[in-house]
Parts: sequence; C-alpha cells; structure tokens
Amino acid sequence: MTGYIVRRLITAVIVTIGIAAISFLLLHELAASPVNAVLGPKATPQAIRAWNKTHGYDRPFLAQFFSYLNNLLHLNFGYSYKQGQSVGALFDENAGRSAYLSGASLVLALIIAIPLGVAQAVKRNSAGDYAATALTFTLYSMPSFFLGLILIQIFALDLHIFPPLVSDNVTTTWSAIIHPAQLFLPIVTLAAVTVASFSRYMRSSALDSLAQDYIRLARAKGLAERLVLSRHLLRNSCLPMITLVGLSIPGLLAGNLLTEVLFNYPGLGLLFYNALGNEDYPILLAYTVIGGVLTVLGNLLADIAVTAADPRIRFD
Repeated sequence: MTGYIVRRLITAVIVTIGIAAISFLLLHELAASPVNAVLGPKATPQAIRAWNKTHGYDRPFLAQFFSYLNNLLHLNFGYSYKQGQSVGALFDENAGRSAYLSGASLVLALIIAIPLGVAQAVKRNSAGDYAATALTFTLYSMPSFFLGLILIQIFALDLHIFPPLVSDNVTTTWSAIIHPAQLFLPIVTLAAVTVASFSRYMRSSALDSLAQDYIRLARAKGLAERLVLSRHLLRNSCLPMITLVGLSIPGLLAGNLLTEVLFNYPGLGLLFYNALGNEDYPILLAYTVIGGVLTVLGNLLADIAVTAADPRIRFD
C-alpha cells in the first residue's frame, strides 16, 4: 500500500507539472506579459520595456517557466497587479468560503442521494422509481446556472423567501455560516445537480447488491428487511460512492465558478471570473493549477478510501 501511494504521489507531481506547463504556455501565447493590462493601452514603449525588465517578463519563456515552477514549490502563486496583492493572500481570503459552499452542498447531496438511490432500487420499476428517475435526469441535464435562475425566480422574486444575491455581510467563512438564508439558494443549486448524478449511481450500485447471494441469505435467515437494507445493502452499495465523491471535488470547484458568479458569492469562482474580465493572468493560472491538483488528489484520496472501506481491495 505504501509503495502504491508513493507511486501515485510521484504521478501526481508529474501531472501537476504538466498542467502548469500547458497552462503557462497557453497564457504566454495569449499574452506574453500582463503589461498592457497593468499600464493600459496607451503606455509608451519605453514604459513597457522598463516594466517587463523590472518584473522579469523580458526573459526567455523557459526561464520564466522554471521561475514559476520554483515559486510553486514555495507555494508562491505570483502577484496580482490588478488587485495589488499576492495571489496566495487572495486565495487564503476566498478559499474558506468556497470550501464551505462546496462542502455544504456535497453533504446535502449525499444525505438526499443515498437514501433516494436505495429506495429506487428497492422499489424499482414502480411509479415512484419512474418519477424519481425523470426528476433526476431533468436535473442532471440542466446547467447549474439555469437551475439557479429558476430558484431565484421562484424563491426570491415570486415568494420573497430568500434573497436573490449574497449580501456584502458575507465577508468571511464564519459570516457565511451564520447567514444560512443567504446561502440557501447557492447550496441548493449545487446540491440539486449533484444529487441527480449521485442518486443514479447509488441506484445502480444498490441494484447490483440486491442481486448478490448475501442479500438472499440474510432474508432467508429471517433477518428483518430494515436490517437487511441497513447492515448489508447500504454499506456495500456506498463503496462506489466513495470514488464518485473523490472525483467530484474538482467538479464542485468548476460548479462554484458558475454558482458564485450567479449569486455574487465571494469565493474562488467569483475571484476567477473577475480576474478573467480584468486579464489578471496570475490568478487565472493559479486557479487552473489548483484545479488540476484537486483532481489528482481527489483520485488518490478516493482510491485510498475505497481500500480502507473494502478489505477485498488491495494495491501492490
């Protein structure tokens, strides 16, 4: 197991370097230097050359790239000239709120999806199963921003129950926690789309488990149906969900981007969106690299968690 984890970590480092290289190359081809975004389109050639020399953008591409890799090793993601802060400080300021939004929506999705998938498997081909399937397919095919607009129209504009946008009071992670009404619509928007995919996987996994001999044996021994479902079916059916949760981590980061912009929620997604409009390339590059790292770590953590949960699985 230790050797497997070491090999995966080495692979993770290689993949992360590849992501950083591709992202850096694409941004370099798009704009070799952010000087125009910083000084403006009317900057003189002398001012441009002086700024590039001062900040190291007059060096060859490989020299700039290896400097960036060295900075990444020291957790230095660069400097946002537009906002006058380091990218690390901006991420520290916003990451907690994005993590809370992702975590809350993920927990809510699991709470709904797991029992829903089991109930559909137990009552398969019933009217309730068909209705739940139709609903989940509808949510699964719906873009998160479109669902968010529907929720805003219903709960904010028509019923006036929840605010349509997150107010300026939500400035820290703690303020996001103590203002649940502000985050109800963003959390439900992210959770609803996630429930749609999770419940389908859970239903399929539960159907496979119901066909196994140990379920028939438990019922033949006279074990109550409630205990059959809770002790035998649920635990084994949840194993594929562990992998799915690990793989969904980068997806939640991408979903946050759309949801945070829609509800004006101050997190990493909104920070990325504003940086895209301001041509703030250090933030764009850091967000892309972190997304790649989360993808690799999500896969690794999912593999380790499945191994710990299922003793039949062993990695050499």
